[in-house]
Amino acid sequence: MRCPFCGHDETQVKDSRPSEDGAAIRRRRLCPVCNGRFTTFERVQLREITILKRSGRRTPFDRDKLARSISIAMRKRPVEPERVERMISTIVRQLESMGETELPSSTIGELVMKQLKQLDDVAYVRYASVYRDFRETGDFAKFLGEEGLSEADGER
Repeated sequence: MRCPFCGHDETQVKDSRPSEDGAAIRRRRLCPVCNGRFTTFERVQLREITILKRSGRRTPFDRDKLARSISIAMRKRPVEPERVERMISTIVRQLESMGETELPSSTIGELVMKQLKQLDDVAYVRYASVYRDFRETGDFAKFLGEEGLSEADGER
């Protein structure tokens, strides 16, 4: 593993243990050149997935990019990080279990929206506003009307 601080090609593993959700191995590493310490996570990847974008471009699936987009929607929401991480792992497992090596980006968007709706309504609407490209307040009103989300839902 390359050191992120000095770029040295060889680093030493000082500690390995399962991550909190058990879906990865957490490794503490040390660079023998600069003495930099950092953590890596090793996950099982069942198959290489390519995402077909709306523009027709193909890109490799990136779990971190998925996590970043979800974390933006979840910003300042009262949801434990462990639940968000479990949701991300669930989405990745669903994608891998589809058996396809190439998936349209819309498939990921719909899976994320489905999971966010179950987890947090505000994060769901935030994500939908970007995913569905809302341009004005009427887009929000129409979406909320279609989804049946109202003030009454906030009283759960």
